[in-house]
Amino acid sequence: MRNAQRLLRSAVAWAALMIGATASGDQVNVAVAANFTAAMKEVAAGFEKATGHKAVLSFGSTGKLYAQILHGAPFGVFLAADQERPRKLVEAGKASGQFTYANGKLVLWSKQEDLIGDTADVLKNGGFKRLAIANPKTAPYGVAAMQVLDSLGIAKAVRPKLVRGDSIAQTHQFAATGNTELGFVALAQVVLSDGGSRWIVPQEMYDPIRQDAVLLAKGTDQPAAAALLDYLKGDEARAIIERYGYGLE
Repeated sequence: MRNAQRLLRSAVAWAALMIGATASGDQVNVAVAANFTAAMKEVAAGFEKATGHKAVLSFGSTGKLYAQILHGAPFGVFLAADQERPRKLVEAGKASGQFTYANGKLVLWSKQEDLIGDTADVLKNGGFKRLAIANPKTAPYGVAAMQVLDSLGIAKAVRPKLVRGDSIAQTHQFAATGNTELGFVALAQVVLSDGGSRWIVPQEMYDPIRQDAVLLAKGTDQPAAAALLDYLKGDEARAIIERYGYGLE
């Protein structure tokens, strides 16, 4: 009798656990380009509230996240900072459903209030010791920064002053802590802050930073993965993305 009661209680507990798990939704592991960190944290919170699903976020440079995906990392969704890596994954049969979720913008930023004016004069005059950029080999924002320096005709002159971050997050950290006077960072990283000084780089000085999302093969059978991509296309997510200074298609 006691054994039967224990079995009944266990069955009831297990049923309650399963009901709770269903009610709380599924989860998806998401690889997120570092520039999109702050925005994605807000998007993920809204996504969980709206759907009951949970997005587990991992941030890094697009190049490094791409390499992790190729080596079998358990991500269901990839939010890149470019179009090239998602396209390669689609062509390799490792992803599908590619679309642009944001258009990134580059800004020259300093924590010093009066260092940067409305132009690139501070770069041309060379009145600084160190300039932080993201590594062009792994970060699209680093590629854009080098294009700006080339456009200004000063790439060779400032090369000895460059400090390269592994990602745009580390690049921003270099400038924010004062380890470098200047940094080419994502507008999204500083747009909601009144501190420091900035020059928003004109779009014609660098190739458009179209940031694409894809559903990865490991997320094909995950309801939360498909739901997250749908949510990113919706008005709530787009309002957050735009508030962080990104352009929308």
